[in-house]
Amino acid sequence: MPFEVQDLSGTFSVGDIAIALSLSFVLSAFIAWVYRFTHRNVSYSQSYVQTLVILGMLIALIMLVVGSNIARAFALVGALSVVRFRNAIKETRDVGFIFLVMGVGMAAGTRFYTLAIVAAVAISLIILVMYRFNWFAANVQRQVVKVQVPPDGSGDHTRNIQDVLISLTSEFELISIESIRGGALTELMYTVRLKKGTEPGELIGRLGERTGGQRVTVLTGYDQTDL
Repeated sequence: MPFEVQDLSGTFSVGDIAIALSLSFVLSAFIAWVYRFTHRNVSYSQSYVQTLVILGMLIALIMLVVGSNIARAFALVGALSVVRFRNAIKETRDVGFIFLVMGVGMAAGTRFYTLAIVAAVAISLIILVMYRFNWFAANVQRQVVKVQVPPDGSGDHTRNIQDVLISLTSEFELISIESIRGGALTELMYTVRLKKGTEPGELIGRLGERTGGQRVTVLTGYDQTDL
């Protein structure tokens, strides 16, 4: 007599369980490799990549448990709604990979094995192509400039800073003003685009002359760096 698991959602064998979990593991690991290979920023997290693999298998397990039982599905939603996640997702593409492994896990858990394989491979190939040919990249390199000035006469310092930015940048924008060190200093933050041939060191030197020797910071390539 074959060993089977019987419940209200239908019948599935131990082989079905093994195939669903194994397939979700292989496909989720493949997607995790694609994520690691195409990751550009400095905030790479091994824990996040391992979570992608775990999540794919977990979703497959959930789909096996739920099956076609609507009552069980609503009970599961209620149970999962009490879970709170504190870690913020730093990149939008990270959310995309989470949904990708969830979709693959759902397909494997509902025994749409061909759909799971085709979807995982096709979407991963699209991701690799976009990475290889750098699709939708903006050919505009900007810098973030942080300047600290004394609070007294900050208006004069601001005008002096803008004079330097006008001479060394093709465009700039003030994005924040913040009081720091208990009000002892004011920090101005700009996004700028340096003129051709201008080096960040030159900008730092010129700004340092206008800020009374206070700290000046230039962050380059911030579009590819997590702030």
